[in-house]
Amino acid sequence: MRGRDLGAILKSDPVTDSQKPSISACSGAGAPAVNTEGRAQLTEVIGQWRDEVVSAAEKKMPPRKQRFTTWSDLEVPALVTPADHEIDYMRDLGLPGEYPYTRGVQSTMYRSRLWTMRMFAGFGTPEDTNARFRYLVAQGQTGLSTAFDFPTLMGYDSDSPRSLGEVGRCGVAVDTLADMEILFDGIDLEKITTSMTINGPAIVLLAFYFALGDVRGVSRAKLGGTVQADCLKEFIAQHAWIVPPAPAMRLVTDMIEFCTHEAPRFNSISISGYHIREAGATATQELAFTLANGLSYVDHAIERGLDVDEFAPRLSFFFDVHNDFFEEIAKFRAARRMWARFMKERYGAKLPASMKLRTHAQTAGVSLTAQQPYNNVARTAIQALAAVLGGTQSLHTNSLDETYALPTEDAVRIALRTQQIIADETGVANLIDPLGGSYHVEWLTDRIEMDALEIIAHTDHLGGMVAAVEQGYPQQEISRSAYEFERKLGAGERVRVGVNRYQEGGEGDAIPTLQIDESVEKSQVASLADVRDRRDPAVLRAKLDDIRAALRDNKNVMGPMIEAAKVYATQQEICDILREEMGSHTDPGAF
Repeated sequence: MRGRDLGAILKSDPVTDSQKPSISACSGAGAPAVNTEGRAQLTEVIGQWRDEVVSAAEKKMPPRKQRFTTWSDLEVPALVTPADHEIDYMRDLGLPGEYPYTRGVQSTMYRSRLWTMRMFAGFGTPEDTNARFRYLVAQGQTGLSTAFDFPTLMGYDSDSPRSLGEVGRCGVAVDTLADMEILFDGIDLEKITTSMTINGPAIVLLAFYFALGDVRGVSRAKLGGTVQADCLKEFIAQHAWIVPPAPAMRLVTDMIEFCTHEAPRFNSISISGYHIREAGATATQELAFTLANGLSYVDHAIERGLDVDEFAPRLSFFFDVHNDFFEEIAKFRAARRMWARFMKERYGAKLPASMKLRTHAQTAGVSLTAQQPYNNVARTAIQALAAVLGGTQSLHTNSLDETYALPTEDAVRIALRTQQIIADETGVANLIDPLGGSYHVEWLTDRIEMDALEIIAHTDHLGGMVAAVEQGYPQQEISRSAYEFERKLGAGERVRVGVNRYQEGGEGDAIPTLQIDESVEKSQVASLADVRDRRDPAVLRAKLDDIRAALRDNKNVMGPMIEAAKVYATQQEICDILREEMGSHTDPGAF
């Protein structure tokens, strides 16, 4: 190879101690200047290598395919070098635990504390799920995550005609505070954090949880956890809503305001990209729409009169982890940097905690296959490793059988052990941001950020995320991406092992699955009837009227809902008031 030796170029012009920036330079200014001459020489050497060495190699053995792309269809270069991508270290990376948090929100990351292993659990009756909770804690799980059945997700009681055949099927049925009391029986609410995956009726389930704490004598200031509550992603992707977008935003803001003042350890919202990705979004769209949703919640809280540094430290996020290893890692890193800059530059946040994007992650349920289901163990392990290398604070790993049913205990144990193997056997938790400084990872992080910023700019142009949802913009974009991905699978342009390549005869492996007996519904309906019989109708009516009055007077409804929960109002009784006072919503359905 002609020209200067590559190693000599990379070693030239070292930065002296006097040139090294201080930690305070993490805001952006003060990075060492790029050596233009060295870059030009490196460009020449690499150009010669590509022209002579690579071209000769490709004549002997041509590339495997025409285009190399991420799962989101970003073109992937064969090699990224300092000549291709300049890294301004202090501006774009910084140090772990320092602005802009690209390298992590904690200065020591997993060297001090591992991520929370928070397995999603919920099925059948509250008694069934309580038993699973206790099992998971005994197996080493460090946080609880509650899945609710579809009637609960839609704001209907188990005895509603709309609930027939669905009670306890895709999660646990929770109708009243009595169910919460059973669900968390034997669980120390002060020592374990609880996540609740609930959206339309999120404010009601949070009221139930706070009522449970009150009944047990646990101060709200000591309750820790997260409630999903992300109404915007429901209108974009999951479609489990109670009221239209604008009223839904009012309820979320009530939750943020209440938790800010009453429950400072509780994350009042988990801003969720997971369902956006599962609906067919690309990694970039997931990132962009999730952050745009977060910006909308910040806007509404500020309009309510809250200071950004009062509530922003308790905002949390929830991202999907899909198959493309480096793309997912880069997505997490870009998310932290983008959120930090938005909070500092757009909203003037002053507290470091306000700028830190803290996130839960879940491996991609949509990537699991019914064909050859044991392949799902490998998929989940790789995705979980990407989440850890991306710097997540909390992680759920999917079970191999989840394309068939809710997971069995054996399948859940394998999924949990996957995280524990990553934590204790691979060595990746010994390092802080092991891939930081990788030219490819930094290039991909920048590219994802650039594309996501374009989407957010367009959303701002439409008037913000609420207006964009009402116009159907994110729904249309995700639909197009989902269609294109499925088209590529069908055409064989994208491989799914065991599905469109490496297939086997028959329907694949027979595996044990969790069966929810029909007796669950009868049992839950009977329990609800017993609770109804024991209530004082006059007291109940007065508490429900207080909720209606708070809605009409534009007051925070969290307090009245907690008091209604304590007299065992059902979630549908409360949700029906929301529907009556705030109206209903129909998706625009534009494609």
